[in-house]
Amino acid sequence: MPRYIFVTGGVVSSLGKGIATASIGLLLKRRGLRVSLLKFDPYLNVDPGTMNPYQHGEVFVTEDGAETDLDLGHYERFLDENMTRFNNVTAGQVYFSLIQKEREGRFLGKTVQVVPHLTEEIKSRIRLLAKPDVDVVISEIGGTVGDIESLPFLEAIRQMRLEEGPQKTFFIHITLVPFIPSAGEVKTKPTQHSVMKLREIGIQPDLLLCRVESELPREAQDKIALFANLPRGHVIEEPDVANIYKVPLILKDRRVDQIIVESLGWDLPEPSLEDWIEWVERCRSPKHTVTIALAGKYVHLKDAYKSVFEALDHAACALQADLQVRLVNTEWVEKEGPEPYFADVDGILIPGGFGHRGVEGKIQTVRYAREQKVPYLGLCLGMQVACIEFARHVIGWPQANSKEFDPDTPYPVITLLPGQGEDTPYGGTLRLGGYPAILARPSRAYEVYGQEQIVERHRHRYEFNPKYRALFEQHGMRLSGISPDGTLVEIVEIPDHPFFIAVQFHPEFKSRPLRPHPLFYHFLKAALAYRKARLSSHA
Repeated sequence: MPRYIFVTGGVVSSLGKGIATASIGLLLKRRGLRVSLLKFDPYLNVDPGTMNPYQHGEVFVTEDGAETDLDLGHYERFLDENMTRFNNVTAGQVYFSLIQKEREGRFLGKTVQVVPHLTEEIKSRIRLLAKPDVDVVISEIGGTVGDIESLPFLEAIRQMRLEEGPQKTFFIHITLVPFIPSAGEVKTKPTQHSVMKLREIGIQPDLLLCRVESELPREAQDKIALFANLPRGHVIEEPDVANIYKVPLILKDRRVDQIIVESLGWDLPEPSLEDWIEWVERCRSPKHTVTIALAGKYVHLKDAYKSVFEALDHAACALQADLQVRLVNTEWVEKEGPEPYFADVDGILIPGGFGHRGVEGKIQTVRYAREQKVPYLGLCLGMQVACIEFARHVIGWPQANSKEFDPDTPYPVITLLPGQGEDTPYGGTLRLGGYPAILARPSRAYEVYGQEQIVERHRHRYEFNPKYRALFEQHGMRLSGISPDGTLVEIVEIPDHPFFIAVQFHPEFKSRPLRPHPLFYHFLKAALAYRKARLSSHA
């Protein structure tokens, strides 16, 4: 029978519960257990698909087409397994499901209440993942203990312990232990109050992970353990680290996985982490330096492009490169031109996005990369602006545009295809999830992937206009990735360029630490070669 681990957070938000959950999942998987992860988000949106990236960070898209919390990206990268729409549940989904059932008369006229009806709905989502091939379900409760939004979820997991028993449930609480410079010491009071709040709800944590800047003194650990009613060994410090992939190693050193398996009655071998340790060490000893400009419009919040940063890091570690990312707001490029921002970079990447703001700056950025032969990688919107730029400055259509940005353009190189319908406020017409593409041979895309058919994840609405395909190819742009039915352009490239590939999908979602995505790997490899040539020419 499966066991259940619940991860909660206190004191402040953004403590890294997702990374801790993913790290624990990795450790248990490396001990031989079959692990399933679940993220509960207490907001009332059905999913984050319509939320501003500045509010929520990136929207992570699963293979089955669900728009989910960015923590699912951590889950996939650490476990090296695909998540599904069932691995992320929002309060909006739970309430929506409950109301639908009430409207269908499935409660037989009863008064529908938070307890037991809403909590039963929440527990059903946890048990949905407890399949015969799963040994442990780890559920992360979003938000902070004390928030009104998360109370139904905390009540549901309290009931889970009552129903499943302490031998099959384990509670982990993550808190912040702040260092006060003026006092010269860490303060345990916020953690004491957070645990007190949790115990008022009826949950006694089995283990505390204490986020600290560097180290938690012995006397502070003792004090927290006393007030939290825990053995001292179950109060674990989790210091800040530059590389999040060190977190599993830190937790293992502090015996977190051993405490869990002993508490849940398993007798398991130590986790096999040799390849993970080797990879982390490789990241610590770069032999090269490479500077990549990320040109977008959400550059003030790195979490808006979380998976892009991670994919770049994976490739950089594989190439033993010290990666420097320059964040460029393309609205700046519109005002000042591209030269001040890109003259000394080794590669340019334009990520996905929606809306017209900053698009003209992106088009200028693409032109600079194409004409100056700077390695370029375009993702989703990064492909669309590459096609617009090519139409304007190579084919000779200065009014070329996307129908998204100019509905009256005489040259709609990017458009809605028949049957897609117009824009809706609910994202109903988005192409979401994994779709196949056939790669041309020979092509740079085929060289990068090393196979003819690929499956990549999408999140967009507008497509390359198929009526212009032949004209683009005649002018030198290679359409090297096409959907199996021949209707959708998935990859474009410019052969006479050190590296110029733009894709309609989001390859960043499928990059993993030990398996960097080939597009990012070859992009950085080209950027390193470009840097070497650039520095040699200046010597």
